[in-house]
Amino acid sequence: MKRFAIPLALTVITLLVSSVVGLAQHKHDEMKSMGKVDSSHGQSAKKGSVVVQTKADTISTPRVVDANVAASMKEIVEHYLHLKNALANDKTKDAAAAGKEIVDAMGAMDKSFLTAEQKKLYEDVEDDAREHAEHINENAGNIGHQREHFDMLSKDVYDLVKAFGGGQVLYKNFCPMYNDKKGAIWLSETKTIKNPYYGKKMLTCGSVQEELK
Repeated sequence: MKRFAIPLALTVITLLVSSVVGLAQHKHDEMKSMGKVDSSHGQSAKKGSVVVQTKADTISTPRVVDANVAASMKEIVEHYLHLKNALANDKTKDAAAAGKEIVDAMGAMDKSFLTAEQKKLYEDVEDDAREHAEHINENAGNIGHQREHFDMLSKDVYDLVKAFGGGQVLYKNFCPMYNDKKGAIWLSETKTIKNPYYGKKMLTCGSVQEELK
């Protein structure tokens, strides 16, 4: 009886050891597999973050603009500055004329010189900017209405300058009083504050917020 008991005990022990080793190996393989999945997931997230790019990122990167586009933008900005100065001097007819000049300059922009990305940026702004300039042109004698559209036009021109340049150094100014103290921006060729929203009533109201090159 003893002679059979010893081999039987050894067999049982062998089976138990094999089971433990098997379970350990299975656990090791499972953990290894999970590690691979986690690593792969991390790599995917990293790759995804690289390709994500916002509009702000696009605008802030060094820009390469065709010379024809740069010339058109310079002309648009010059007419915008004529408009700004006319409003600062309370000259509604001169403001109307400058509004027409902006409409014409934007219509003359040859978009075939824009890259696909630049074309999208330009067209996102183009219709609104032209509409505001048209309203300014059509409302000679109503300087209050002209100034309302100048407020919105200034935001559009600012976006264009950030994307394509303005052909010169410009300053983004801010008036805290306009629009029920919500404030409004405008662009200027000088650091000297000449407020286009109030003209002679509050000519020096405002401050420089940003230099654009």
